[in-house]
Amino acid sequence: MEPKASCPAAAPLMERKFHVLVGVTGSVAALKLPLLVSKLLDIPGTCVMRAWDRSKPLLFCPAMNTAMWEHPITAQQVDQLKAFGYVEIPCVAKKLVCGDEGLGAMAEVGTIVDKVKEVLFQHSGFQQS
Repeated sequence: MEPKASCPAAAPLMERKFHVLVGVTGSVAALKLPLLVSKLLDIPGTCVMRAWDRSKPLLFCPAMNTAMWEHPITAQQVDQLKAFGYVEIPCVAKKLVCGDEGLGAMAEVGTIVDKVKEVLFQHSGFQQS
């Protein structure tokens, strides 16, 4: 069976040069989280996670409305992704675009970059700067 052309992770292993994958999705995270967990990973943009070399780190940054974040199923889905060995960069509390105040905002860019550097350093000996 030939890999789908729309799935960049389907490239032969020797062509893969990525060292880390960071999923930064914004408010659509609430929609994609169940797809990532439920093995419905054939849609463009999520097939990369299914084909990802699991010896390399995969980080995810959930972000969504506070009510969505506080729903019990969200915690189950985040826990499932972490059970796969993926690293969560937790959301933060602040005033969201929708007007809610609370958890659900994506981590700050600096926090994400710092975590990526930390994970790269731990997994492959990259120099932190």
